[in-house]
Amino acid sequence: MKTARIALVLSMALNACTPTTGGEVSRGVSFADSSLPPAKVFASAVPRGPVRANNDLALDFIELSFKLESGRNLPVFTRFEGPVTVAINGNAPASLQYDLNRLVSRLRAEARIDISQTGAGPANITINAVPRSDIRKLLPQAACFVAPNVSTLAEYRKARRSKKTSWSRLRERTKLAIFLPNDAAPQEIRDCLHEELAQALGPLNDLYRLPDSVFNDDNVHTVLTGFDMLMLRTYYSPELRNGMSRGQVAAALPAILRRINPRGEVASAQFSTRTPKQWKTAIETALGPASTHAQRIEGAAEAVRISGLMQWNDHRRAFAHYAMGRVLQNRDPDTAQQHFLTAKAYYDATPGTDLHRAYVAAQLAGYAISKGRGEYAITLVRPHIQTAHLNENAALLSTLLLLRAEALDLEHRTSEAKAVRLDSLGWARYGFGSDWAVRGKLREIASLNPLK
Repeated sequence: MKTARIALVLSMALNACTPTTGGEVSRGVSFADSSLPPAKVFASAVPRGPVRANNDLALDFIELSFKLESGRNLPVFTRFEGPVTVAINGNAPASLQYDLNRLVSRLRAEARIDISQTGAGPANITINAVPRSDIRKLLPQAACFVAPNVSTLAEYRKARRSKKTSWSRLRERTKLAIFLPNDAAPQEIRDCLHEELAQALGPLNDLYRLPDSVFNDDNVHTVLTGFDMLMLRTYYSPELRNGMSRGQVAAALPAILRRINPRGEVASAQFSTRTPKQWKTAIETALGPASTHAQRIEGAAEAVRISGLMQWNDHRRAFAHYAMGRVLQNRDPDTAQQHFLTAKAYYDATPGTDLHRAYVAAQLAGYAISKGRGEYAITLVRPHIQTAHLNENAALLSTLLLLRAEALDLEHRTSEAKAVRLDSLGWARYGFGSDWAVRGKLREIASLNPLK
């Protein structure tokens, strides 16, 4: 058994929806020869703490740590004991080393994990930078994945169907391998790095009920959040050890969380309901890469229906309507907008969904531009540019800036539009990668403008 980051449609692009960011702490990095400006990168993380009570956090921790994404239960708690070493293997792009340095520093400072990179000899965690095609041959729908008890792709190929790579048979973690695409955009590589390294170190499950975590298959959050760092810090608390049962870990959690997250003691518990498997399947059908259009509509409709039956009023109900909007936007854009507006209403009522609201705003702004409503589009986009920056989402940030530029053009504010568009290009280089992908995004968003 293995965990893999599944590439849902939501994660990066608007797909035909579909002031500058002055003052950001960043620097330009040239990842490849290009006639475009150098790629911009994020330099200082601004993590936010979890928005839930310790009682809820304890329930989340148990479900994240004692189940696999497949739903199979894990019999015992496992982690690394002692210092953890990480190494990079393969033809790695320059961005991977930069992002690994930042992530290791955060894990040491925020999760209090004794982790460091090694340049020689075997490591506990080996990050393999390999062609995307090598990953797809093994897992056709996966963007990247992590596996236990191996260090290389050759080792994994030999052992993939054996007990050796079974997470449920694991009793301690000593050696794991992460497989990332080395020919993807820098942001996609970084997103894979964050999720797979977090799972190599800690929880192996994903929960759709989490609004503020990478441990969620909606792929809205793509860098480790304050919630994720708290889960990992809990994972490596001295009170826990390899081989503990679910009951033993549950008994230890209240004291651990009281010590490391005292503000969670005074927050009100929400006791969020579990997410039915049928809803997960419906969402994956609606947004997964292998579905036909008819299957997407059926899946999205089923997700909306189940959300209503469950009487959810949180981000999961919003996400179901968002999915329906994505499915309908090319063939029935007016109806799609109604679903995006419904999604916005549920997100607005759910704490911890700033980034989700930014995605919805991009969809609404794209539609407004297509109708010639430039000033309204500017109003829609304005609050979310900083959100995209704080969440280190360069693809979304560049998209929002490009939408703003088109809206400014509609309002005949040509010089402002030019400056904003130029500002977007460095972020687009990081978010979308190659020149052709960046120029394709420019053309896609420019095509929304009725003046063009």
